[in-house]
Amino acid sequence: MVTGLAIRDAVVRYGPTIAVDGVSLDVAPGEVVALLGPSGSGKSSLLRAVAGLEPLAGGSVSWDGVDLTSVPVHRRGFAMMFQDGQLFPHLSVAGNVGYALAGRERAERERRVGELLELVGLVGYGPRPVTALSGGQAQRVALARSLAASPRLLMLDEPLSALDTGLREHLLGVLDATLQATGTPALYVTHDQDEAFAIADRVAVLAAGRLLQVDDPATLWRQPVNAEVAGFLGYRLTLDAAQAASLGWPGTPGGLVAVGPDGLVADPSGTEVPVLGIRPRRGGTEFSITVPGGGVGRVRTRELLTHADRRTHLAVRLDPTGCVVLPTGFALDTARNVPVAPESDDARANPVAR
Repeated sequence: MVTGLAIRDAVVRYGPTIAVDGVSLDVAPGEVVALLGPSGSGKSSLLRAVAGLEPLAGGSVSWDGVDLTSVPVHRRGFAMMFQDGQLFPHLSVAGNVGYALAGRERAERERRVGELLELVGLVGYGPRPVTALSGGQAQRVALARSLAASPRLLMLDEPLSALDTGLREHLLGVLDATLQATGTPALYVTHDQDEAFAIADRVAVLAAGRLLQVDDPATLWRQPVNAEVAGFLGYRLTLDAAQAASLGWPGTPGGLVAVGPDGLVADPSGTEVPVLGIRPRRGGTEFSITVPGGGVGRVRTRELLTHADRRTHLAVRLDPTGCVVLPTGFALDTARNVPVAPESDDARANPVAR
Protein backbone atom coordinates (compact mmCIF):
# COMPACT_ATOMS: atom_id res chain seq x y z
CA MET A 1 0.00 0.00 0.00
CA VAL A 2 1.23 3.50 -0.89
CA THR A 3 1.36 5.82 2.11
CA GLY A 4 0.13 9.33 1.38
CA LEU A 5 -1.34 10.45 -1.93
CA ALA A 6 -1.54 8.04 -4.87
CA ILE A 7 -2.83 9.17 -8.26
CA ARG A 8 -3.29 6.35 -10.76
CA ASP A 9 -4.04 6.76 -14.48
CA ALA A 10 -6.01 9.95 -13.81
CA VAL A 11 -8.07 11.35 -16.69
CA VAL A 12 -9.88 14.71 -16.64
CA ARG A 13 -12.10 15.78 -19.54
CA TYR A 14 -13.85 19.00 -20.42
CA GLY A 15 -16.30 17.83 -23.07
CA PRO A 16 -14.22 16.37 -25.92
CA THR A 17 -11.00 17.94 -24.57
CA ILE A 18 -8.70 15.75 -22.50
CA ALA A 19 -6.99 18.00 -19.93
CA VAL A 20 -5.27 15.21 -17.96
CA ASP A 21 -4.36 12.06 -19.84
CA GLY A 22 -3.50 8.98 -17.79
CA VAL A 23 -1.29 10.59 -15.12
CA SER A 24 0.12 8.50 -12.26
CA LEU A 25 1.97 10.15 -9.38
CA ASP A 26 2.64 9.69 -5.65
CA VAL A 27 3.21 12.23 -2.88
CA ALA A 28 4.81 10.74 0.23
CA PRO A 29 4.34 12.05 3.79
CA GLY A 30 6.28 15.29 4.25
CA GLU A 31 7.15 15.51 0.56
CA VAL A 32 6.67 18.53 -1.73
CA VAL A 33 6.02 17.66 -5.38
CA ALA A 34 5.86 20.44 -7.95
CA LEU A 35 3.64 20.10 -11.01
CA LEU A 36 5.59 22.01 -13.66
CA GLY A 37 4.49 22.80 -17.18
CA PRO A 38 3.37 25.52 -19.59
CA SER A 39 -0.16 26.92 -19.68
CA GLY A 40 -2.59 24.25 -20.81
CA SER A 41 -0.40 21.36 -19.67
CA GLY A 42 -3.07 20.05 -17.29
CA LYS A 43 -1.34 20.80 -13.99
CA SER A 44 -4.17 22.87 -12.46
CA SER A 45 -6.80 20.42 -13.73
CA LEU A 46 -4.91 17.58 -12.03
CA LEU A 47 -4.73 19.57 -8.80
CA ARG A 48 -8.46 20.26 -8.89
CA ALA A 49 -9.17 16.58 -9.50
CA VAL A 50 -7.13 15.64 -6.43
CA ALA A 51 -9.10 18.20 -4.42
CA GLY A 52 -12.38 16.77 -5.71
CA LEU A 53 -13.29 19.98 -7.53
CA GLU A 54 -13.20 18.22 -10.90
CA PRO A 55 -14.56 14.72 -11.51
CA LEU A 56 -12.24 12.02 -12.80
CA ALA A 57 -13.23 10.55 -16.17
CA GLY A 58 -10.85 7.69 -15.47
CA GLY A 59 -8.32 6.44 -12.95
CA SER A 60 -8.28 7.03 -9.22
CA VAL A 61 -7.05 9.23 -6.37
CA SER A 62 -6.43 7.63 -2.98
CA TRP A 63 -4.93 8.47 0.40
CA ASP A 64 -3.20 5.78 2.44
CA GLY A 65 -4.80 3.21 0.16
CA VAL A 66 -8.36 4.55 0.59
CA ASP A 67 -10.10 5.52 -2.66
CA LEU A 68 -11.37 9.10 -2.55
CA THR A 69 -13.60 8.98 -5.64
CA SER A 70 -16.84 9.23 -3.66
CA VAL A 71 -15.43 11.38 -0.84
CA PRO A 72 -16.67 15.01 -1.05
CA VAL A 73 -14.24 17.92 -1.09
CA HIS A 74 -14.75 18.96 2.53
CA ARG A 75 -14.10 15.45 3.85
CA ARG A 76 -10.81 14.75 2.07
CA GLY A 77 -8.72 16.52 4.68
CA PHE A 78 -6.93 18.60 2.06
CA ALA A 79 -6.44 22.37 1.86
CA MET A 80 -5.97 24.54 -1.21
CA MET A 81 -4.22 27.88 -1.68
CA PHE A 82 -4.80 29.97 -4.80
CA GLN A 83 -2.78 32.74 -6.42
CA ASP A 84 -5.20 35.45 -5.26
CA GLY A 85 -5.46 34.17 -1.68
CA GLN A 86 -9.27 34.35 -1.68
CA LEU A 87 -9.41 35.87 1.81
CA PHE A 88 -12.71 36.91 3.39
CA PRO A 89 -12.73 40.74 3.21
CA HIS A 90 -15.20 41.13 6.09
CA LEU A 91 -12.95 39.24 8.53
CA SER A 92 -9.76 40.32 10.25
CA VAL A 93 -6.44 38.55 9.74
CA ALA A 94 -7.12 36.41 12.82
CA GLY A 95 -10.67 35.75 11.64
CA ASN A 96 -9.42 34.48 8.30
CA VAL A 97 -6.73 32.26 9.81
CA GLY A 98 -9.12 30.88 12.41
CA TYR A 99 -11.98 30.27 9.97
CA ALA A 100 -11.20 26.55 9.69
CA LEU A 101 -11.07 26.25 13.49
CA ALA A 102 -14.74 27.09 14.10
CA GLY A 103 -16.15 24.90 16.85
CA ARG A 104 -12.98 24.75 18.89
CA GLU A 105 -12.68 26.48 22.22
CA ARG A 106 -11.76 30.14 21.99
CA ALA A 107 -8.48 29.78 23.88
CA GLU A 108 -7.38 26.89 21.68
CA ARG A 109 -8.37 28.78 18.52
CA GLU A 110 -6.48 31.91 19.57
CA ARG A 111 -3.39 29.87 20.47
CA ARG A 112 -3.38 28.13 17.09
CA VAL A 113 -3.89 31.39 15.18
CA GLY A 114 -1.01 32.97 17.10
CA GLU A 115 1.27 30.03 16.28
CA LEU A 116 0.50 30.24 12.59
CA LEU A 117 0.94 34.02 12.36
CA GLU A 118 4.31 33.65 14.03
CA LEU A 119 5.21 30.88 11.61
CA VAL A 120 4.54 33.11 8.57
CA GLY A 121 6.12 36.21 10.10
CA LEU A 122 2.97 38.18 10.93
CA VAL A 123 3.07 38.41 14.73
CA GLY A 124 0.69 41.12 15.92
CA TYR A 125 -1.28 41.30 12.67
CA GLY A 126 -4.32 39.43 14.02
CA PRO A 127 -6.65 42.43 14.55
CA ARG A 128 -5.88 44.07 11.20
CA PRO A 129 -8.43 44.06 8.37
CA VAL A 130 -7.20 41.99 5.43
CA THR A 131 -8.14 44.82 3.09
CA ALA A 132 -5.24 46.85 4.57
CA LEU A 133 -2.60 44.22 3.76
CA SER A 134 -0.05 44.24 0.97
CA GLY A 135 -0.13 41.45 -1.61
CA GLY A 136 2.69 39.58 0.09
CA GLN A 137 1.10 39.88 3.53
CA ALA A 138 -2.23 38.67 2.17
CA GLN A 139 -0.59 35.56 0.69
CA ARG A 140 1.06 34.81 4.03
CA VAL A 141 -2.35 35.04 5.70
CA ALA A 142 -3.74 32.70 3.04
CA LEU A 143 -0.93 30.24 3.77
CA ALA A 144 -1.59 30.40 7.52
CA ARG A 145 -5.31 29.85 6.92
CA SER A 146 -4.57 26.85 4.69
CA LEU A 147 -2.49 25.25 7.44
CA ALA A 148 -4.83 26.09 10.33
CA ALA A 149 -6.67 22.78 10.41
CA SER A 150 -3.45 20.75 9.91
CA PRO A 151 -4.42 19.36 6.48
CA ARG A 152 -2.95 16.03 5.47
CA LEU A 153 -2.16 17.55 2.04
CA LEU A 154 -1.70 21.18 0.99
CA MET A 155 -2.38 22.04 -2.65
CA LEU A 156 -1.02 25.30 -4.04
CA ASP A 157 -2.11 26.61 -7.44
CA GLU A 158 0.54 29.14 -8.58
CA PRO A 159 0.32 30.92 -5.20
CA LEU A 160 3.07 33.46 -5.98
CA SER A 161 2.51 34.20 -9.67
CA ALA A 162 0.70 37.52 -9.08
CA LEU A 163 3.60 38.99 -7.05
CA ASP A 164 6.62 40.93 -8.24
CA THR A 165 9.96 39.13 -8.55
CA GLY A 166 11.57 40.29 -5.31
CA LEU A 167 8.51 39.59 -3.19
CA ARG A 168 7.96 36.26 -4.92
CA GLU A 169 11.48 35.12 -4.06
CA HIS A 170 11.06 36.22 -0.43
CA LEU A 171 7.72 34.47 0.01
CA LEU A 172 9.06 31.34 -1.65
CA GLY A 173 11.55 31.16 1.22
CA VAL A 174 8.76 31.72 3.75
CA LEU A 175 6.64 29.04 2.12
CA ASP A 176 9.50 26.54 1.98
CA ALA A 177 10.41 27.12 5.62
CA THR A 178 6.77 26.81 6.69
CA LEU A 179 6.24 23.50 4.89
CA GLN A 180 9.47 22.16 6.34
CA ALA A 181 8.53 23.28 9.85
CA THR A 182 5.07 21.71 9.72
CA GLY A 183 6.04 18.60 7.74
CA THR A 184 2.99 19.16 5.51
CA PRO A 185 3.08 17.26 2.19
CA ALA A 186 2.21 19.45 -0.76
CA LEU A 187 1.35 19.52 -4.44
CA TYR A 188 2.66 22.79 -5.87
CA VAL A 189 1.54 23.98 -9.31
CA THR A 190 3.80 26.40 -11.18
CA HIS A 191 5.04 27.24 -14.67
CA ASP A 192 8.25 28.74 -13.25
CA GLN A 193 11.20 26.33 -13.36
CA ASP A 194 13.24 28.18 -10.72
CA GLU A 195 10.27 28.22 -8.35
CA ALA A 196 9.72 24.48 -8.76
CA PHE A 197 13.40 23.67 -8.29
CA ALA A 198 13.63 25.85 -5.17
CA ILE A 199 10.75 24.35 -3.23
CA ALA A 200 10.16 20.78 -4.44
CA ASP A 201 11.66 17.48 -3.37
CA ARG A 202 10.59 16.16 -6.77
CA VAL A 203 9.38 17.87 -9.93
CA ALA A 204 6.77 16.41 -12.30
CA VAL A 205 6.88 17.86 -15.82
CA LEU A 206 3.58 17.86 -17.72
CA ALA A 207 2.75 18.74 -21.31
CA ALA A 208 -0.57 18.43 -23.15
CA GLY A 209 -2.06 16.55 -20.19
CA ARG A 210 0.65 13.87 -20.08
CA LEU A 211 3.30 13.32 -17.44
CA LEU A 212 6.71 13.31 -19.13
CA GLN A 213 9.15 12.95 -16.25
CA VAL A 214 9.27 12.91 -12.45
CA ASP A 215 12.59 13.32 -10.66
CA ASP A 216 14.40 15.27 -7.98
CA PRO A 217 15.51 18.68 -9.31
CA ALA A 218 19.18 17.75 -9.79
CA THR A 219 18.38 14.59 -11.76
CA LEU A 220 15.73 16.35 -13.82
CA TRP A 221 18.18 19.09 -14.78
CA ARG A 222 21.07 16.79 -15.62
CA GLN A 223 19.08 13.90 -17.14
CA PRO A 224 15.93 15.06 -18.98
CA VAL A 225 14.32 11.95 -20.46
CA ASN A 226 13.61 13.50 -23.85
CA ALA A 227 13.93 16.61 -25.97
CA GLU A 228 10.54 18.00 -24.93
CA VAL A 229 11.50 18.05 -21.26
CA ALA A 230 14.94 19.45 -22.09
CA GLY A 231 13.41 22.23 -24.18
CA PHE A 232 10.95 23.25 -21.49
CA LEU A 233 13.71 23.39 -18.87
CA GLY A 234 15.67 25.83 -21.02
CA TYR A 235 17.82 23.59 -23.23
CA ARG A 236 16.55 25.32 -26.35
CA LEU A 237 19.50 24.75 -28.70
CA THR A 238 20.39 21.26 -29.88
CA LEU A 239 23.69 20.39 -31.57
CA ASP A 240 24.90 17.31 -33.40
CA ALA A 241 28.38 15.88 -32.77
CA ALA A 242 30.02 17.95 -35.50
CA GLN A 243 28.50 21.21 -34.26
CA ALA A 244 29.47 20.41 -30.67
CA ALA A 245 33.04 19.66 -31.77
CA SER A 246 33.26 22.97 -33.63
CA LEU A 247 32.43 24.76 -30.38
CA GLY A 248 35.06 22.99 -28.31
CA TRP A 249 33.21 19.98 -26.89
CA PRO A 250 35.86 17.69 -25.37
CA GLY A 251 35.86 14.34 -27.17
CA THR A 252 32.73 12.91 -28.80
CA PRO A 253 29.45 13.53 -26.96
CA GLY A 254 27.89 10.21 -28.04
CA GLY A 255 24.57 11.84 -28.91
CA LEU A 256 22.88 15.15 -29.49
CA VAL A 257 23.94 17.95 -27.13
CA ALA A 258 21.18 20.09 -25.62
CA VAL A 259 22.56 23.49 -24.61
CA GLY A 260 21.23 25.07 -21.42
CA PRO A 261 21.06 28.78 -20.50
CA ASP A 262 24.70 28.69 -19.34
CA GLY A 263 25.94 26.15 -21.87
CA LEU A 264 27.54 28.71 -24.19
CA VAL A 265 30.17 31.03 -22.74
CA ALA A 266 32.25 33.85 -24.20
CA ASP A 267 35.92 32.86 -24.48
CA PRO A 268 38.62 34.71 -26.49
CA SER A 269 40.13 31.34 -27.43
CA GLY A 270 36.78 29.95 -28.62
CA THR A 271 35.11 29.84 -32.01
CA GLU A 272 34.19 33.19 -33.56
CA VAL A 273 30.52 33.31 -34.53
CA PRO A 274 28.24 36.01 -35.98
CA VAL A 275 26.22 38.16 -33.55
CA LEU A 276 22.54 38.50 -34.46
CA GLY A 277 21.49 40.81 -31.65
CA ILE A 278 22.42 42.41 -28.35
CA ARG A 279 20.08 42.66 -25.37
CA PRO A 280 21.07 44.52 -22.20
CA ARG A 281 20.46 42.56 -19.00
CA ARG A 282 20.88 43.30 -15.30
CA GLY A 283 24.62 43.23 -14.68
CA GLY A 284 25.53 42.23 -18.21
CA THR A 285 24.54 41.63 -21.82
CA GLU A 286 22.89 38.76 -23.69
CA PHE A 287 24.12 38.04 -27.22
CA SER A 288 22.09 36.12 -29.81
CA ILE A 289 24.59 34.26 -31.98
CA THR A 290 24.53 31.99 -35.03
CA VAL A 291 25.90 28.53 -34.30
CA PRO A 292 28.13 26.84 -36.91
CA GLY A 293 25.98 24.50 -38.98
CA GLY A 294 22.71 26.25 -38.09
CA GLY A 295 20.77 27.27 -35.03
CA VAL A 296 20.62 30.28 -32.73
CA GLY A 297 22.25 30.33 -29.32
CA ARG A 298 22.41 32.82 -26.47
CA VAL A 299 25.47 33.89 -24.53
CA ARG A 300 25.50 36.07 -21.42
CA THR A 301 28.49 38.19 -20.44
CA ARG A 302 29.17 40.76 -17.73
CA GLU A 303 29.84 43.46 -20.27
CA LEU A 304 27.47 46.41 -19.92
CA LEU A 305 26.49 47.14 -23.52
CA THR A 306 23.45 48.79 -25.09
CA HIS A 307 21.27 48.03 -28.10
CA ALA A 308 23.32 50.58 -30.04
CA ASP A 309 26.58 48.65 -29.71
CA ARG A 310 27.72 47.24 -33.04
CA ARG A 311 29.55 44.01 -32.33
CA THR A 312 29.34 41.68 -35.30
CA HIS A 313 31.21 38.63 -33.94
CA LEU A 314 31.84 36.94 -30.59
CA ALA A 315 34.22 34.12 -29.66
CA VAL A 316 32.37 31.35 -27.77
CA ARG A 317 32.73 27.77 -26.60
CA LEU A 318 30.55 25.10 -25.03
CA ASP A 319 30.70 24.53 -21.31
CA PRO A 320 29.77 20.85 -20.80
CA THR A 321 28.55 21.56 -17.26
CA GLY A 322 25.77 23.68 -18.78
CA CYS A 323 24.75 21.07 -21.36
CA VAL A 324 23.24 17.59 -21.41
CA VAL A 325 23.66 14.75 -23.89
CA LEU A 326 20.23 13.47 -24.95
CA PRO A 327 19.46 9.75 -24.81
CA THR A 328 20.82 7.83 -27.80
CA GLY A 329 18.59 7.41 -30.83
CA PHE A 330 17.57 11.03 -31.37
CA ALA A 331 18.25 12.60 -34.76
CA LEU A 332 18.56 16.32 -35.48
CA ASP A 333 16.06 17.94 -37.84
CA THR A 334 18.49 20.50 -39.24
CA ALA A 335 15.73 22.52 -40.95
CA ARG A 336 14.10 23.32 -37.60
CA ASN A 337 17.05 22.61 -35.29
CA VAL A 338 14.98 20.28 -33.15
CA PRO A 339 15.71 16.71 -32.07
CA VAL A 340 13.43 13.97 -33.40
CA ALA A 341 12.82 10.84 -31.34
CA PRO A 342 13.07 7.40 -32.97
CA GLU A 343 9.75 5.72 -33.75
CA SER A 344 10.34 3.10 -31.06
CA ASP A 345 10.84 5.72 -28.35
CA ASP A 346 7.75 6.85 -26.49
CA ALA A 347 8.67 10.48 -25.89
CA ARG A 348 5.49 10.86 -23.90
CA ALA A 349 6.25 8.14 -21.39
CA ASN A 350 4.28 8.41 -18.18
CA PRO A 351 6.60 7.13 -15.44
CA VAL A 352 5.19 6.56 -11.98
CA ALA A 353 7.38 8.44 -9.53
CA ARG A 354 9.14 6.59 -6.71
